[in-house]
Amino acid sequence: MKFSYGKIFLLGFGFFGVSVIWGVYNAFVPIFLANKFGLSAAFIGFFMTLDNIAALLIQPPVGAWSDRLRTPIGRRLPFLLVGAPISALAFGLIPLASVLPLFVACTTTLLLSAALWRTPVVALMPDITPSEKRSQANGIINFMGGIGTIIALQTGGMLYELSPAFPFWLGSALSILAALVVFAFIREPKDSLEKGEEQPNMIESLREVLRDEEKSGTRLLLAIFFWFLGYSAVETFFTLYAQEHLGIDAGDGATLLSIFPLFFVLFAIPSGLVAARIGRRVAISFGLIVVSVILALFYLLPAGTLLTPISPLPLVGIPLVENGPRMLTLAGVMLLFGGIGWAFVNINSLPMVVELTTAARLGTFTGLYYLFSTFSAIVGPNVNGWAIQLTGNNYNVIMLIAPFFMLAALVLMLGVRRGEAMVLTG
Repeated sequence: MKFSYGKIFLLGFGFFGVSVIWGVYNAFVPIFLANKFGLSAAFIGFFMTLDNIAALLIQPPVGAWSDRLRTPIGRRLPFLLVGAPISALAFGLIPLASVLPLFVACTTTLLLSAALWRTPVVALMPDITPSEKRSQANGIINFMGGIGTIIALQTGGMLYELSPAFPFWLGSALSILAALVVFAFIREPKDSLEKGEEQPNMIESLREVLRDEEKSGTRLLLAIFFWFLGYSAVETFFTLYAQEHLGIDAGDGATLLSIFPLFFVLFAIPSGLVAARIGRRVAISFGLIVVSVILALFYLLPAGTLLTPISPLPLVGIPLVENGPRMLTLAGVMLLFGGIGWAFVNINSLPMVVELTTAARLGTFTGLYYLFSTFSAIVGPNVNGWAIQLTGNNYNVIMLIAPFFMLAALVLMLGVRRGEAMVLTG
């Protein structure tokens, strides 16, 4: 299998489109729910898990379905061509919904259609990438996805101040553009379309992982569950945390948060290269330690300290006084290091999961990855939403719970013995 960095960058446009949509969705839908419809933190937490419930029910079986599908354009691309346009249309209508039932109808359509095409698009990466290059390739894919998230938060934060609808319309346009790029330039390898391969089954594949006496697969999937438990809760509530705990507005909260994906993007490719040298498990463990420390510091340091100005920074800085210059704060520096740590975790996890299987089941095991990560993302916001409400709307409590789950994932990773790259020699 010939490896091409250019082809991986083009494939990354698929993940770019997904990330723009979810970046805008996670940043601004909670604000709509709180300010436009007056919903409580616990209900917002539940609502923000609906995308993950849809993903949990749809993405794993769709991944297995894409392994079995045979069409003239491949196993994965048909899902993109059907799902992406529906997602873009529904996403663009969300800010126009003036009543809650219509808002729910738009978001539900988005959630169902987006879940249809994410797993097949992500499964294209291991389809066209040899084992020893998958961490590097996943770094490139996530580099593109990170750019999408930055556009969603940075540009979206500025557009939101002009009109709450503008970030959503930008996301719709970019997701369509991204889907067209992938369809135009990516071709699945012919050997992945040959009939006669063993037909995968998601449930049976999961049973095989759980029954394995060595337990590396079980530990790895549980670690993924725990670290996303912490991450998804912080991601869901950060703009409200910034608004209620730090005392800055939602747009500036989204801008502040954009530092995290910015440095995730900058270290996406380097983290894959480092993992190729030191091993994926060691790289992930390092990242978990860094993220845990950063989140704990967010809990321990008072809001005034977190907003200590460090230096002027026009793009990702925030104004600390009305009409003042945009400043990089201590919180921004901490999110900088958090983004670096998260790159080491997130870039190397999917390559470890797909290393547990064969080419015939790449979509199925990509689905298993999303089964555990999305189930985690369902539990996380709910747990933290109730924790916020039970502590008198103390949004800082999420920064106490999240590092606990990250450390639980670290303990599990210490027992993982499989998932490293297989280098072909001779």
